[in-house]
Amino acid sequence: MVHAISPTGRFVATCVLVLAGLSGVSAQTLSAPPSADLTAASWQRCARLEQDKEARLACFDRWAAEQVGARAAPVPPAPILAAAPARAPGSPVARPQPVTLVMAAPSAHDCSNPRFSELSRFWELETGSDCGTFSIRGYRPISLSLIASDSINTQPSSPAADHTAALALPYSRNETSIQLSVRTKIAQGLLTRDSLARDSLWFGYSQLSHWQFFNSGLSRPFRTTDHEPELTYVYPAQADLPLGWRLRFVGVTAVHQSNGQSLPLSRSWNRTVLMAGVEHGARLRVTGRVWKRMPESAANDDNPDVSDFVGRGELAGSWDLNRHNTLGVTLRHSMKSAGKGSVRLEWFKSLDDESQSLVKNGLRLHVQLFSGYGDTLVDYNRHRTKLSMGLSLVDW
Repeated sequence: MVHAISPTGRFVATCVLVLAGLSGVSAQTLSAPPSADLTAASWQRCARLEQDKEARLACFDRWAAEQVGARAAPVPPAPILAAAPARAPGSPVARPQPVTLVMAAPSAHDCSNPRFSELSRFWELETGSDCGTFSIRGYRPISLSLIASDSINTQPSSPAADHTAALALPYSRNETSIQLSVRTKIAQGLLTRDSLARDSLWFGYSQLSHWQFFNSGLSRPFRTTDHEPELTYVYPAQADLPLGWRLRFVGVTAVHQSNGQSLPLSRSWNRTVLMAGVEHGARLRVTGRVWKRMPESAANDDNPDVSDFVGRGELAGSWDLNRHNTLGVTLRHSMKSAGKGSVRLEWFKSLDDESQSLVKNGLRLHVQLFSGYGDTLVDYNRHRTKLSMGLSLVDW
């Protein structure tokens, strides 16, 4: 038994048939009309979609196209609908049931997508966490901080000839620091062209300045500024490790660091860095680095013993206590019995409203405690302990 078609259904079907006729579709070229049972089932299926007008209209459009044998125009994929049970003849008409929609996951790539891990988003290790090449990304924290320290290097020195300041300057122990750090991906898929994993090549630049803002007697100079360009290749190696850890990437970096000064304050060095990163769950990350200084001639070496003080390796970890608080620790060591190096402890606190479910901006309180050698390149061989507090715009 064929049920009556609703007025809306008849109107839609009539419009479609008229338009099909106006477009030159000949009756002689039409396919055989569908059977009455199929027509009734199609109408019933469309008529039940009272809860979703768009799905209902799309259903009638498809039905009308079937009647004229025309090929439907391309339309966005329709939601997958729950199948309706067949009704026996003479049984009462069932009430329309809510339509079950099965929506596909978004396919757009997004390096801020929380579905992916922190290291995956930072280095864009997968196609889903990829944001393409030649876009500006953060690297180290972009920050402005106030510094209180136990000492200040008033007369920098180095074992190299003519690399010791002639006069001591009355620098203040309290100063400010400004750090800028950005990077861009310049190539990807070099060795993983046909894989969901992505290797990548990055160029980064960091600049750290120490400003004697409170020292009016010296006209508030910038005491030192370090420049650090680098070229980094990252490969998405993955392996399960003991105790729930997981290897995420390995990489190699070529780094140049200098302070851009002339003699006697010139300091610079170049090094090759091997690195690897691991994760434990969604909150704990550790990155290890070891490096080898590139050799220089004695005449061009500003700081021949820099590795003995700054270190030859680094272990850096971060732990997300929750969405608003992150703790970090960085350890450097010379890997010699002398045991020089440094330790840095950090706390990042989001300044967003903690009652909100999503972070709306990247502004953070940044507190850091540093003790050791290499706080700045000109101070590479002087031990210093400092406490800094300020604001960080982004950390990556």
